[in-house]
Amino acid sequence: MAKSAVPTQETGKTQVAHNDANPTPPALRAKQTRRGSRAPKHPERYKWIALSNTTLGVLMAVLNSSIVLIALPDIFRGIGLNPLTPANTGYLLWMLMGFMVVTAVLVVSLGRLGDMYGRVKMFNLGFFVFTIFSILLSITWFSGASAAMYLILIRVGQGVGGALLMANSSAILTDAFPSDQRGLAMGINNVAMIAGSFIGLVLGGVLAPVSWRLVFLVSVPFGLFGTVWSYLKLRDTGVRKVSHIDWWGNITFALGLVMLLIGITYGLLPYGGHTMGWTSPFVLTMIFGGVAILILFGFIETKVKEPMFRIPLFRIRAFAAGNGANLLASLSRGGLMFIIIMWLQGIWLPQHGYAFSVTPLWAGIYMLPLTVGFLIAGPSSGFLADRYGARPFATGGLIVAGVSFILLEVLPVNFSYIDFGAILFLTGLGLGMFGAPNLTGIMNSLPPDQRGAGAGMTITFMSSAQVLSIGIFFTLMILGLASSLPGTMFRGLVAQGVSAHVATKISHLPPVGSLFASFLGYNPMGALLGKTIHHLPHSTVRYLTGRSFFPRLISGPFGKGLHEAFDFAVVACFVGAVSSFMRGGKYIHGQDEGQGSEPSQ
Repeated sequence: MAKSAVPTQETGKTQVAHNDANPTPPALRAKQTRRGSRAPKHPERYKWIALSNTTLGVLMAVLNSSIVLIALPDIFRGIGLNPLTPANTGYLLWMLMGFMVVTAVLVVSLGRLGDMYGRVKMFNLGFFVFTIFSILLSITWFSGASAAMYLILIRVGQGVGGALLMANSSAILTDAFPSDQRGLAMGINNVAMIAGSFIGLVLGGVLAPVSWRLVFLVSVPFGLFGTVWSYLKLRDTGVRKVSHIDWWGNITFALGLVMLLIGITYGLLPYGGHTMGWTSPFVLTMIFGGVAILILFGFIETKVKEPMFRIPLFRIRAFAAGNGANLLASLSRGGLMFIIIMWLQGIWLPQHGYAFSVTPLWAGIYMLPLTVGFLIAGPSSGFLADRYGARPFATGGLIVAGVSFILLEVLPVNFSYIDFGAILFLTGLGLGMFGAPNLTGIMNSLPPDQRGAGAGMTITFMSSAQVLSIGIFFTLMILGLASSLPGTMFRGLVAQGVSAHVATKISHLPPVGSLFASFLGYNPMGALLGKTIHHLPHSTVRYLTGRSFFPRLISGPFGKGLHEAFDFAVVACFVGAVSSFMRGGKYIHGQDEGQGSEPSQ
């Protein structure tokens, strides 16, 4: 039977896992011990150093993921590319989703490398890689499509740095904190992750109009500081497991997941005469081919001696149920945040006097109640989970989030902000109650020498589900728009004097353009009308391209899509709550063997 190592914050020593049935030779054991870093001299003070450093890393990674959302119009203007042109929509999608795709693909492998060679080494490398690619993003000398391709590729490199940071931060915290304080640490770390996503929205709206390059440069000072600080202060205090890299597992996992996520991404684009590309041979090949390769990956992982994806970990009930809840929670919230931003930018803010050009910034500001809810619920629920276990808070949080989505569904499209802000606050409370306790429960359930791989698996589920969620929510919205927008658009244009021929042509354009225009803070009517503008009275043109015509026109069809999207989010939350409840009572690996069986080592 495998020997379980006690958590190193209690022993003060770096340890290497071994097997009693096949003892490690003394010479090799001495070599393994030398490969570990020395334990910190002041463990009590060190855990707060680890928390502050990993929190900075996660904050920087998540902030850079969201800052681009608001800055996209200025970025595309800066490189001289119109993102609403159908030929350029692919660039837009990959600027949005490329970072998440590469994170989803790499976190398991990079967490596994942390288990093998040291989590702090991998984390330090993440700071360095992220900083270098942030600099490269700000110095492109290309323009047009070449610049867009350059930015996408460098964003992928930045995503590698982000994956290194995120794959190892939870494991470093779990190593540094005793089991009765991990919930508080995860809560603070989780709040930084969520708050960073909304700070990025506001910061992007402030910096991008000054210069789009500042959007990428803003993280460089923090990256340089974090690189030096983590190198000087962080120490590997966890258990290392000397093993070999599962090359076949890494290759098939990366290839299968990349193909699947590419298929989901391009399924959102129009194909032939269809509003979306789900019938495209390329999309179908990517999706079904990716699924087939992932099935092959699962088979490989059951046969290799040291797999990258630790399937036996799912024998631990707390790990399996926590990751199931994590997957469903990510499905419910990933794309929904995009939809709420579109709701604000494309409809509500213009109808309340805001120019389309400033709606991205104000959307971030008006979503602050969500962040406040996270800030309140995250640390407090994490602290309470240390005492009472993860189940009541993670399960209750998803129920609260599901109820908040029901309340959002019954709001009118042109809502009262008091009601909207209160519901957003409730949503933040629910998701904040879920995040830290759920992650703490997952990390507490893991054997010490497999925390990096386990954390990587958790982040993979979360990142993959967020990309899938965007695909699901965009699809539901586009289907809702496609069923009623053409008729509404036709009638609205004809009523303003546009010829029936032109109105028919405009109304049958793929609705994805209108959806992305709302997201980017553009009024698409000028582009849709084209040369027709020159044949219309000036007063009519001013009305059609003003702040009221397009938002009022799209409100009805958009509301129909909203209902379908919220229905999906509610179901995902409530099913996730069931999964969370099934985790059992409070369980910490090595302290209570009553919850599920341990994985074989």
